[in-house]
Amino acid sequence: MTASRFLISPLAATFLVGSALALLSAPDALRAEPVKILFDTDITGDVDDVLALAMCHTLADRGACELLAVTVSKNHPLTARFVDAQNTFYGRSGLPVGVTRDDDAQHRESRFLELVESTRYPHTLQSNDEARDAVELIRALLAAQPDGSVVIVSVGIASNLANLLKSPGGPELVSQKVKTLSIMAGAFAFCNGTNYHLEANVVNGIGYMQTVADEWPEEVPIVWSGFEIGEALPFPRIVVQRDFDYLPHHLVKEAYLLHSGPEHDRPSWDQSSVLHAVHPDRGYFGLSPAGRVTVLDDGFTRFTPARNRPEASRRDRFLTMTPEQRSRALEAIVQLVVQPPQR
Repeated sequence: MTASRFLISPLAATFLVGSALALLSAPDALRAEPVKILFDTDITGDVDDVLALAMCHTLADRGACELLAVTVSKNHPLTARFVDAQNTFYGRSGLPVGVTRDDDAQHRESRFLELVESTRYPHTLQSNDEARDAVELIRALLAAQPDGSVVIVSVGIASNLANLLKSPGGPELVSQKVKTLSIMAGAFAFCNGTNYHLEANVVNGIGYMQTVADEWPEEVPIVWSGFEIGEALPFPRIVVQRDFDYLPHHLVKEAYLLHSGPEHDRPSWDQSSVLHAVHPDRGYFGLSPAGRVTVLDDGFTRFTPARNRPEASRRDRFLTMTPEQRSRALEAIVQLVVQPPQR
């Protein structure tokens, strides 16, 4: 497959907006209930978080999901401002933003968060102090939602999820309110030249991910998107170079170029978890047999299938992908990332 397949003309961009508006105006009986998404991200080091958040917004524009909030799991003084700026860029300036107050969570430098210093991207939040505590925000939002209705998409270290589980009544709240956890973490196949890849979202906070793997309620499914999935979905550089030019300044394009430059196809790790969370039944990915993921002390994620053992855990599955699914998933990711904001 060549990158040229993903070029989007101005006419096609207009069609995307028209299709989204048509879907939003369709009778309720003709569309599924939007998936309630809580997006937990470590939007500091890698730019795939920015592209994944863009997908959350464009999927919400299409009526496919309801974006409840964005919470940040790593420490950087510009995270709240950047997330608020991106939410504002996509027409959701009032969307709740939470940041970690856990000083033990990784402190990370960034190549792109400095964009919020520009007047091109307005935002209301002026510091992390003005954002809510991430765990308190998650607890409040979960408590306000119907039972079993929220899908948490986690695309970073698991500091917020671990601290949620350790908060008073945290596991019971998750068990009552969360439908699924879609998490980008670990590795479950040969990737990056090895069968024993230590994936960054795990190794940058091993204790946190161990807490999630060990203490997440058994009755709430976890779907893991391993390193191998995003590695096989490189976001085409030609799209970044050409297909955001419907605006003179585009936050996603500028963030991508600051992070990866114009000559790199950045893997779509985080985008894969968003796509599966919102559209689990469209066949973009396959699923492994049920089983249980454990996180070893070095950060390796070990999957043990349940097979025919009735006593074995069946909480966890991980994404798989055929060549045909790869083509469909990458095309969907590209279309969703480049879709113009409705604002």
